[in-house]
Amino acid sequence: MRARALAVLGTGSDVGKSVIAAALGRLLFRSGIRVAPFKAQNMSNNSCVTQDGKEMGRAQVLQAQACGVSPHADMNPVLLKPESDRTAQIVVQGTVWGKSDARDYFTHHEELARRVKESYDRLATSFDMIVIEGAGSAAELNLRDRDLANWSMVETADARVVLVADIDRGGVFAQVIGTLDLVEPGERARVIGVIINKFRGDPTLFEDGVRMIEQRTGIPVLGVVPMLQDLVIDQEDSVAVERATQRAFDPSCINVAVLLVRRMSNFTDVKHVAAEPDVRVRYVTQPDELAGADVIIIPGSKNSMEDLHAVREKGFPDALRAHASSGREIIGICGGFQMLGREIVDPDGVESGGSVPGMGLLDVSTVISPVKTTELVEAQALHLADGRQESVSGYAIHMGVTRPGDVHPCFRLSLPTGSIDQNLSPSDTFDGAVSHDGLVWGTYIHGVFDRPGFRRTWLNSIRRRKGWDAVGLDISEAVSRRLDGELDRWADHVGRHMNCEPLFSVMENNGGIIQQHPVHTILP
Repeated sequence: MRARALAVLGTGSDVGKSVIAAALGRLLFRSGIRVAPFKAQNMSNNSCVTQDGKEMGRAQVLQAQACGVSPHADMNPVLLKPESDRTAQIVVQGTVWGKSDARDYFTHHEELARRVKESYDRLATSFDMIVIEGAGSAAELNLRDRDLANWSMVETADARVVLVADIDRGGVFAQVIGTLDLVEPGERARVIGVIINKFRGDPTLFEDGVRMIEQRTGIPVLGVVPMLQDLVIDQEDSVAVERATQRAFDPSCINVAVLLVRRMSNFTDVKHVAAEPDVRVRYVTQPDELAGADVIIIPGSKNSMEDLHAVREKGFPDALRAHASSGREIIGICGGFQMLGREIVDPDGVESGGSVPGMGLLDVSTVISPVKTTELVEAQALHLADGRQESVSGYAIHMGVTRPGDVHPCFRLSLPTGSIDQNLSPSDTFDGAVSHDGLVWGTYIHGVFDRPGFRRTWLNSIRRRKGWDAVGLDISEAVSRRLDGELDRWADHVGRHMNCEPLFSVMENNGGIIQQHPVHTILP
């Protein structure tokens, strides 16, 4: 039987479609429905790797987790990874398909639409329900004939629709009523309800607004969802980054500065670090903002050469060298690791072409290549100050090979069962590089800080350099448990503030409605 479908469309970008879809997926999953997420086309440099080595958007990985299933590239068949203002790498069904500028991209519409339908059809035969996330606004009139993610997908899946609006940005009446007035009558007929998201304060204060929207549109408002200011779950866009740029350093904490490079990828790499009670994370755009930092992290980048040029123009290399010479730490992750080396060479024009000198803080050099590495990683640390070989897990997504000079690796990779060591190169058995004084290190492992053992051991080494006592592992274990529970906390929050019955009524089995538990029993 083909799956039923519920589409979460929005009145615009950043209204909360991805997290609302995750919450609805969780609520459906906890009610015993076999449910999976789907987003036909995603534009984000925040991506992840599946068990079979494919690449997909991080938001759909979160949604798969919410639905209790393993992430699969069919859940996000087209991923656009911006490399510049005009070009993006195109990942199709988990594999690099090509590179295109905005205008040429639409010439591939027919082929990409075929791939999208192919992926959706596979999912629809394996699950009872698919929660589809749209892209941007549901009323993108100029893109209607080239749309992959919104109404064309709704029609393909024969989906019912919930429309999400963001009241925090203002103009919610124009958002909702304008969107519904602009869509076609047949499309509007598929909308089963509206969700007003990101409300600040008591949602009962908007009861008159709910009545006005319902009277004007004839469509029920399913709920007014209050904003959760402290929610920490992976999102498609770097909203948490924007908030952290305004955060001041605290002399009583470990202060971590993250360079806000323009093509930053996988900003979630420091999520667990930022959640630690003895840490303050701040994103910086100018060298003078580094004052007071104990650690500087250079994150991943979708265009390492372009971002390296930009940070050099701002004067960051001198500031980083001064930071390291004062006995403080610098870390590069993926593209940031490449930037810390002697040079980056791009003989095939994968990024910008040519070569660019690195910051010279690590004796490594990188050659960008067209072959993309996408793999899950397990490893043991080799560079921690106390010699403890704490384990880490994560994933690698990069284009290029980094060759070490007079440096030691940071991690020993756990090899697949049956691997023969003598047939493997050093890059297959080790990862990263660390300076002789241990203060500058880089790695290709995204998620390197996620495990509490490595994270706390690393943070305690910084505390000792500052003359402070170490903190117990239980503190970091509690952080990890709290973050692991954020999806359920968010789903509980959404479930409390909306009428979920219309969502469950979308489900049909042999012509009849599947009987679900009452909505209130979803909550603990």
